[in-house]
Amino acid sequence: MPIRDTIIAKLTEAFAPTHLEVIDESERHHGHAGWREGGETHFRVRLATHKFAGKPRVAQHRAVMTTLKEELDTRVHALAIEVLPPDGPFDRPAGPAQGLN
Repeated sequence: MPIRDTIIAKLTEAFAPTHLEVIDESERHHGHAGWREGGETHFRVRLATHKFAGKPRVAQHRAVMTTLKEELDTRVHALAIEVLPPDGPFDRPAGPAQGLN
């Protein structure tokens, strides 16, 4: 199964998102550390879920990282995380500094 599909399945099961995008950004990092032929090394996750209500950004990001620990320990070199409001809008960036951790 492609890593992208695994990420989608795990995040869906763990967080019941109202919105989820998993974007393979590997080609943007061609030749950089961690890049491999065939991609699936650098991802951006845009996630909206009610399960993050009241949790600080660090806790939200830790929850995603814990859920994807196996993938991060093996094949995924980098993961950018954007946590969006659970009721949208989903068509714009989540806010300052999102996706940098």
